[in-house]
Amino acid sequence: MTLAVLGPKGTFSCELAEKIRNENEEIILFPTIRDVFTAVLEKNIRGIVPVENSEAGGVGETLDGLLQTECRITAEYYMPIRHFFVSRYSPDEISVIYTHPQSHEQCSIYLNGMKRASLIHTSSNAQSAKEASFISGSAAVTTESAAKLYDLPILQKDIQNSLNNTTRFLEISAGALDPDDPEKCSVVIIPRENRPGLLYGILGIFAQRGINLTRIESRPSKEGIGRYVFFIDFETDPGWQETITELKKITGVKELGCYRKKDYV
Repeated sequence: MTLAVLGPKGTFSCELAEKIRNENEEIILFPTIRDVFTAVLEKNIRGIVPVENSEAGGVGETLDGLLQTECRITAEYYMPIRHFFVSRYSPDEISVIYTHPQSHEQCSIYLNGMKRASLIHTSSNAQSAKEASFISGSAAVTTESAAKLYDLPILQKDIQNSLNNTTRFLEISAGALDPDDPEKCSVVIIPRENRPGLLYGILGIFAQRGINLTRIESRPSKEGIGRYVFFIDFETDPGWQETITELKKITGVKELGCYRKKDYV
């Protein structure tokens, strides 16, 4: 058994994978979220990808992967996110700070106070720690595990804007079947036309059935300016399959998967 995860070692994705992996399941780390989707499809394995954060919102690369590939969602996980400010230098000696773009947004209040240092974005929290481990006068916003991995002293704990900072992760696989009793479903609405009242009609189907939407987000369709798709997550009811059938009567729908909700990890 193999689990595909965004790497390198020390990322939040890697921390989650260590918590949820099955016994004897091997974790394989990939440099990008797109690579995780590719591995899931080509190797027929399961993967873990971040999809949204309570502070920074949706993860575009994951949403694109769900839209553009045949991977399906089989589970979700919620992980409290703690960020650490680490460096081998004192605050007065720090001239550059390495941070992942989402971590930058999630820790913007703290970082705005570091006016003397320039910010450089990296591909992951682990990469931020790696850069800070050998660049003179540098610091990083990173995970606790990455700080330990690169032997970087923690100057400040919990620098995230909110103590309730949480990231939702998805488990994806190729060709998975929906369970008989899912708690949530995810779809992408792909409008066939641009007309008045289309979104109203889509949302009305859920309202008429008393179905709770847990998330809705628009994303460019990449087919031209002003053309969007809509990612919708909703809680299921006994007639959830009929809901999807009704949606398909008025618009294009890509089913991303129905699944059980997981506890916080």
